[in-house]
Amino acid sequence: MILSWRNRRAHNNKMKNNNRLCEDLDAEINVPMHFRCPISLDLMKDPVTLCTGITYDRENIERWIEAGNETCPFTKQVLETFDLIPNHILRRMIQDWCVQNRSLGVERIPTPRIPVSQCEVSEVCSRIVAATRRGDGKKCGELVRKIKNWGKESERNKRCIMENGTACILSASFESFARDSFEKHINLLVEILSVLSWMSPLGKEGRSKLETESSLRCIIWLLRNGDLSGRQSAVLVLKEILHSDERQIITNTLRAIEGVVEALFFLIKEPISPTATKASLMAICCMIPSTTKNDMITSRFLEMGLVGVIVEAIVEADKSVCEKALGVLDEICNTEKGKEEACNNALIMAVLVRKVLRVSEWATELSVSILWKLCDEESVRIEAIQVGTFKKLLVILQVGCGESTKEKVKELLKLLNVYNNRVDCSVDSSMGFKYLKKPF
Repeated sequence: MILSWRNRRAHNNKMKNNNRLCEDLDAEINVPMHFRCPISLDLMKDPVTLCTGITYDRENIERWIEAGNETCPFTKQVLETFDLIPNHILRRMIQDWCVQNRSLGVERIPTPRIPVSQCEVSEVCSRIVAATRRGDGKKCGELVRKIKNWGKESERNKRCIMENGTACILSASFESFARDSFEKHINLLVEILSVLSWMSPLGKEGRSKLETESSLRCIIWLLRNGDLSGRQSAVLVLKEILHSDERQIITNTLRAIEGVVEALFFLIKEPISPTATKASLMAICCMIPSTTKNDMITSRFLEMGLVGVIVEAIVEADKSVCEKALGVLDEICNTEKGKEEACNNALIMAVLVRKVLRVSEWATELSVSILWKLCDEESVRIEAIQVGTFKKLLVILQVGCGESTKEKVKELLKLLNVYNNRVDCSVDSSMGFKYLKKPF
């Protein structure tokens, strides 16, 4: 008791000393109130002044205006204009103050870049259109890189670029140079895709330019032969193209292009980033038709071993990747050959049961849907009982789920109830699967 009391007293003394040190530090670094943003009370990095005469940090006041507010946060006056005027004098004063207090650990704020304007974006877009008509790839590349650099500076610049129809213009330029000779203009086409990859949605008109056979051939070529950055940009754009009303027409076009299945498959088998993996899974899900029993693309994916690769990817994937992988597996199980491949996989039952109620509600519904499709044969039902499926299904009913999922759970319980008392649950569905190769 005496020892524990002494330890507790020593701990309390240490906390008091730490608090006193923090108070002394706050007292030494006394930030002037006119250097603080009235919204966040933090030191301003990019002070801008509203029409009411009150100065705010740009990031905070932009967020305030974008939220739909039409008044000044401090004065509550209705804003006659939303123009933000940079307060250069105050910014220099803040920078000088930071330099004077460098010894106390204060870092000098960098001089902010002036955000791009709509006029600047429109002017560059007009020059891209003119350079595309002339077939001037070099000049077009310079202008695309300028837009790319603007986008890197801030999210505000990205929004400004997207709101001015840049996606449509870049898509038209991509289609034009891809139709001409994409090997000749490959560097330009990679730059355009790298910008289009963060422009979502692309818009109907912009997407139509990328849906042409010449554009798709170029995208697939980059998906197969590009560097890591180029492959990621290509799959992100392909995913956006496939998420359209013309998905079936685009898929038919892709059937005639060699290497699309292999390119998407290897992005999952040998992932370069979670972003690329998710985009690949979404693209595959769009390309696998749920109504066609013997589709050529689906058969090719299955021959390459897509089921096994997806099962391994699901084991330790994050929530987003796991949901998309389960979505692809659910679509695959709509086909007879897909169900056969899934049933022959030694780990699929244990992996599916392990993900139930552990990832998300959507992942649980997909897992139940896959289990429901696979439990046609007696051997599969016995394996399902062995990995603890029956108990997990009962828990789902207790926790609650959608009507469609509830009906599938009830049907599965009826099917598995026959074997429940006859089969030992000898396999633990929560095992670590440490022997599997991690996808990333």
